[in-house]
Amino acid sequence: MQISMTFRHMDPSDAMKELVADKVSRLKKFVTGPVEATVVLSMERYLQVCDAMISSNGHVYKVREESEDMYTSIDRAMEKIERQIDKTKGRMRAGRTA
Repeated sequence: MQISMTFRHMDPSDAMKELVADKVSRLKKFVTGPVEATVVLSMERYLQVCDAMISSNGHVYKVREESEDMYTSIDRAMEKIERQIDKTKGRMRAGRTA
């Protein structure tokens, strides 16, 4: 699993790095094969933004989440990606292409 994190307009903290690494590593159990993750954490005016892109087995999952708290943005983004992965798996089981 390869994770790259970028911080824009904010200082990187170890707690945030650990949280992102933990959340992304939990996604590993939903997908098979090698996983590449790119997470961009930024501040836009008063909003804390988390942009994430996860790619595995030819599937790319992208999400953007904004809130007033960075930890909330990260949690919501990872929940959205989990839903996207479940939706893709459901389509594959039904025999449809994703």
